[in-house]
Amino acid sequence: MCIIPQFFPNFVCQLFDRGACKGAYAQNMKNDATYSMNIGGRLLEWTKLLVMGILNATPDSFFADSRKQTREDIAVRARQIVEEGAAIVDIGAYSTRPGASEVSEEEELRRLRQALDVVKQEVPDAVLSVDTFRASVVERIAGEFGPFIVNDVTGGSDPEMFSTVSRMGLPYVLTNVGSTALPLTLVESISRLREMGQCDIIIDPGFGFGKTLDENYQIMGQLEAYKALGLPLLVGVSRKSMIYRLLECTPDNALNGTTVLHTIALRSGADILRVHDVKEAVETIKIVDKVSFPNS
Repeated sequence: MCIIPQFFPNFVCQLFDRGACKGAYAQNMKNDATYSMNIGGRLLEWTKLLVMGILNATPDSFFADSRKQTREDIAVRARQIVEEGAAIVDIGAYSTRPGASEVSEEEELRRLRQALDVVKQEVPDAVLSVDTFRASVVERIAGEFGPFIVNDVTGGSDPEMFSTVSRMGLPYVLTNVGSTALPLTLVESISRLREMGQCDIIIDPGFGFGKTLDENYQIMGQLEAYKALGLPLLVGVSRKSMIYRLLECTPDNALNGTTVLHTIALRSGADILRVHDVKEAVETIKIVDKVSFPNS
């Protein structure tokens, strides 16, 4: 059974034969409002916008309130994410903020094991995503805890990542770490993944990764370019420096700016919002979805 958030009545999960993956993908491509992902034989299919709630099992993520290190804190956060309406719980154990400390593979694994053990107990039906750039971590964690979405913010910096997710049949978030909306390297990465048999790819424009403040906003104004790829579009701008640097505030005071950018992203075709503040993102989606815009 799959948790169906009350704000996403068209979100469904069912058993799915991976052998039919390519056919299902091609069928859904005919309708740009419908996508599906096969997560270890479980089909995540949606015709409405989804929210991915952030759970940082780290001591140093840039937004202090998102840091959850004890089993109790992780449990509370996991329940909050699901209860407030998120469809996906995204678990990270290695901070990617500028200046963050290096984390060994064993420490990343330790953090992920604790977090996943708690999350799977607290919200056993939740769709999970693991934020990592290490193919070896993907392989070991999937072997221990089962399939999940792989959220790689480095765009495949580990040379084994593409082959690993393709071989294991795990949905993959491909991040644009370039400074333009659709660099050739991103298109080439999609082609490489397809050649390896990767069926489920989500595109992340990579706000905050390898981009200046101005470049982040230029790409925000060009999100429609990603829709031509025919892949689900994930936008992750929640409380990031592109907001608090522009507004001269702190991550703690960047919620209003986050909501503004979420609204722009939704109007530009975002399919998934990756957020710290689930309730506010869900409300933003409800309001934007209610408005009848010309030519929409």
